[in-house]
Amino acid sequence: MPDIAAVAAKLAELHIVALNRAKAENSISLDLLTRLAVIKLLRSELTGQFAQLLERCRVKLKNYEGPRTVNPQKGVEMRERFAKLQVSKKTILRKAGQDLFVTLREIEKETLAKMRRSLFGDAMAAKYELFLNRLVFTEDGRDDLLNAEHYVMLGNYDRDRDRFHAMRYIAAQYLQSLGLASDTEDPRVDGILNVPENAYEIMAGGSPEDTNPKGKAQKALLNAWAEILEREGVSASVIASYEAVPLLAQYSPPINAQQIKSALISREERRRVESLLEEHGKLSPAGLHAAVKKVESCKPAERAKMAARFFTDFTRYHRDLRRMEAVVAAMENVNVLANERFRELSAINNTLYEFLLTQEQKPAEEKVVHHVVLKADIRESTTLTRTLLEKGLNPASYFSLNFYDPINKLLPKYEAKKVFIEGDALILALFERDGEPALGVAQTCVLAKEIIQVVTAYNERSLSAGLPSLELGIGISYQDSAPMYLMDGNKKIMISKALNESDRLSSCSKSVRGLLKDRDLLFNVFSFKAVADEDTGGNPDEFLLRYNIGGIHINEAAFQKLRGEISLQAYDLQVPMIWQKSAVRVYAGVVPLGQGSFHQIIVREGCISHVDARDFSLKGVTDRYYYEVCTHPKIYQAIEAVSNNLVAVR
Repeated sequence: MPDIAAVAAKLAELHIVALNRAKAENSISLDLLTRLAVIKLLRSELTGQFAQLLERCRVKLKNYEGPRTVNPQKGVEMRERFAKLQVSKKTILRKAGQDLFVTLREIEKETLAKMRRSLFGDAMAAKYELFLNRLVFTEDGRDDLLNAEHYVMLGNYDRDRDRFHAMRYIAAQYLQSLGLASDTEDPRVDGILNVPENAYEIMAGGSPEDTNPKGKAQKALLNAWAEILEREGVSASVIASYEAVPLLAQYSPPINAQQIKSALISREERRRVESLLEEHGKLSPAGLHAAVKKVESCKPAERAKMAARFFTDFTRYHRDLRRMEAVVAAMENVNVLANERFRELSAINNTLYEFLLTQEQKPAEEKVVHHVVLKADIRESTTLTRTLLEKGLNPASYFSLNFYDPINKLLPKYEAKKVFIEGDALILALFERDGEPALGVAQTCVLAKEIIQVVTAYNERSLSAGLPSLELGIGISYQDSAPMYLMDGNKKIMISKALNESDRLSSCSKSVRGLLKDRDLLFNVFSFKAVADEDTGGNPDEFLLRYNIGGIHINEAAFQKLRGEISLQAYDLQVPMIWQKSAVRVYAGVVPLGQGSFHQIIVREGCISHVDARDFSLKGVTDRYYYEVCTHPKIYQAIEAVSNNLVAVR
């Protein structure tokens, strides 16, 4: 079992790792997150380790039970010790928690504060004071023995006039009487009570000077506070809370700390405590009786000093209790993962923050920062499958040899991953990782062109064999973030908006397909608006008519990303279109594919046309755009001709 020095060394190392990472990422919030996570883990481990200790004791006790027990007396002794251990749970957890607090405080003082100032200056210094609080290792901040030793022991029960909320109300009334608050709920009350230095400024620690105006004012303020405590009937409880402290080591346990305090001011409670002391035999009531005399004989001057001391201790406790509440509330938003499966799931969803000791750290994996999804919508596969079966051919082998195998060979070239694949759909993803050249969209566009070439060659072979051809539409969607995942057993299932958008981009509306399929056009992607924007419920994209046969449709985000990846030159070409010959804006660029290989791509920027759904007549052109990666050879020839000052395409 590691000693406290070893624990301190590990905690210090862990916090230094967090500070270094916070500096590397220029975000001190990462260090604050680590502080919260460590405290939450330690709080959980306090109760968890005690529960494990009890379980080990129960297992050991079984060896001393039963008719064959060798040493029955030893069994009785062990059971008594086990019972005492259970009764002492709160005391053990308190001591262990305070050991952890002192350890963290020493680490902060000796190492972390200096290092943090060196890296960040005094940034967020006030927030770090939240953690220098011994109450964070208590269950609710209301531990009688801890409070008696370091603050003041307030009442715990509803009948107690000196419970925390009652005393805060009295303090708020006092501040209101001084004109420092408008009412007891004024936020300034908490602000004043959270600064213990205010207590000394108001009352001079119970010993104001009479020789100067400030001292005289402080004495008047002190007397006013003492009078309020007397009027509210809590002055005796305040005095008893201090006189009870020396008795706790002698009487508690077995006597409850609150009983001891109450016995100093209540005869009825005193008789109960005396009876309990008599039952235990060895405990003399002499100390109790001496404390009662001190409380009863306390003079006005001493009462005033006690009142000032109480105000100071109460403000310190008020501050630390509020700090503890803030830390606990913040910890609710931090999950410390002990389950490896949850840790893995959080890691792949980029919601995991890991702060590892030096010996635990592995070579950093490249972090995915963006991704591109390509969907190939394969049509007529059912017809082709039926035709192949009629000819006695194996559809699976035929598709594999002529379509999937050639595409599979392309994937390593672009580091593309399969997301989903079946007879009529192929979904691929390309990931951009931190520190790598950001060419995801450009490379996906080239991959899409090569897939089109594979399908074109496949269709040529199919036609020569008397088989129907495949119809293909490709959609490419870029997302400026990493994808998320669900887990199906050991299988990861991608979740991404890009999946849904690539599905829409690859689709082809049946009504438009019949109108355009057999036209001799140089482009393969078109978008039309047939519904007025005000009738779309705020989702105009959902009502677009799309045409995509043998084309590559990319979203606007992909186009804008592409412009940042490679240099694109704009050209205006006069090209035959659906209704007439018109100017078309295209962008041409070259994509580096590694090892001295380059590939040219051309992207057309098209305006969405507004058409009449009844006869498909042109009603106008909108100011919204769509983008197509061109595949027709004549477009590439036209760009080459324009570049060489030759005749444009016809």
